Amino acid sequence: MKILMVGSGGREHTLIRKLKESPKVERVFCAPGNGGIECDAKCVSIDVMDIDGMIKAAKELEVDLVFVAPDDPLAAGMVDKMQQAGIRAFGPSAKAAEIESSKVFSKNLMKKYNIPTADYEVFDDYQKALDYIVNQNKFPTVIKADGLALGKGVIIAQNLQEAKEALNSIMNDKVFGVSGNKIVIEEFITGPEVSVLAFTDGKTIYPMVSSMDHKRALDGDEGLNTGGMGTISPNPYYSDEIEKYCMDNIFIPTVNAMNKEGRAFKGCLYFGLMITPNGVKVIEYNARFGDPEAQVVLPRLKTPLIDIVNAIVDENLSNVKIEWSEDACACVVLASGGYPQEYKKGIEIKGLNSDGQLDEMTVYHAGTKLEDGVFKTNGGRVLGVTSLGSTLDIALENAYKGVQKISFDGMHYRTDIGKK
Repeated sequence: MKILMVGSGGREHTLIRKLKESPKVERVFCAPGNGGIECDAKCVSIDVMDIDGMIKAAKELEVDLVFVAPDDPLAAGMVDKMQQAGIRAFGPSAKAAEIESSKVFSKNLMKKYNIPTADYEVFDDYQKALDYIVNQNKFPTVIKADGLALGKGVIIAQNLQEAKEALNSIMNDKVFGVSGNKIVIEEFITGPEVSVLAFTDGKTIYPMVSSMDHKRALDGDEGLNTGGMGTISPNPYYSDEIEKYCMDNIFIPTVNAMNKEGRAFKGCLYFGLMITPNGVKVIEYNARFGDPEAQVVLPRLKTPLIDIVNAIVDENLSNVKIEWSEDACACVVLASGGYPQEYKKGIEIKGLNSDGQLDEMTVYHAGTKLEDGVFKTNGGRVLGVTSLGSTLDIALENAYKGVQKISFDGMHYRTDIGKK
């Protein structure tokens, strides 16, 4: 098979390396890719949102499958357009991807089908939203932009002043563009967070092994929210009992709800969960593999990923037996100084071999470019240093040993991934 991967981050690098493990996969192209991906796939310079360009490339390269990995092109209907052009594509339709691209849709879906989630109200008027917050007078409170916002559209306001600023920036200043035309105001809930990705063909659902992301930029869960500073798998809080509860009350009901709404979900459905004192609740859905969750979940997958992908596209996932390694996995993200705010690009990365890797572990490239044989920074999250181990402690120890071998000016990472 020849495959075209759409995307340019650590998630796409992880997917490519996993797909290539199978002898069935002959060649992988990636559009647009990055410096590290260039070592594992032929990169094609096409913007992820250029649907016509992707269709043209898929035909010219004569690929057997297009794998649409990021949220924006899924929401824009890239999979639908590929299929209309007679090209096999992996990922949900635009209607199904709305489970991620609209917070209002996903919250209303959960309310309608009794899927446990935090209490909320929806607003499209700044003054009404502000009046509601004043009348509720409960802090912290959670304010979410309705649409996609690069993972940064959720603000936890600690007081009325912060709530006002959040409402103003989202609804009036439009910092997230049209994504802020509507907002969700949600009760603040607490407890350990769990990420569970699941394979589904719209009929069968196979949850993957659990993981835990670390969203805050600084140690001790301090600092600004990021796209994720590191991950571990399995998640130590996710017991067999909780897994069964989620299967019966969240995973299967979500797939069924989407079918009832005429939005059958085919692809990877991500469940962002919180284990609260009042039970497990859904914080959010994503319509694709999480990043950096994929970096610790996929290395534990023993079944060839290409077999699962083909079964999902062909809607016969129930025929596949999916097996997982007992090993734990840890990923530490190396970020540019200043991330998630302003940061410099084009800084030389030292310590990697000519394939952009380290011995005895895997380095997934998120924001890199390759110039004259030299890897340079080209994004906020730059690398994900990832290691398997027979225990979580061993996996973490190995990953941090790898971190010590890499350097670039301004390099920033958390030293407490997996510690809690």
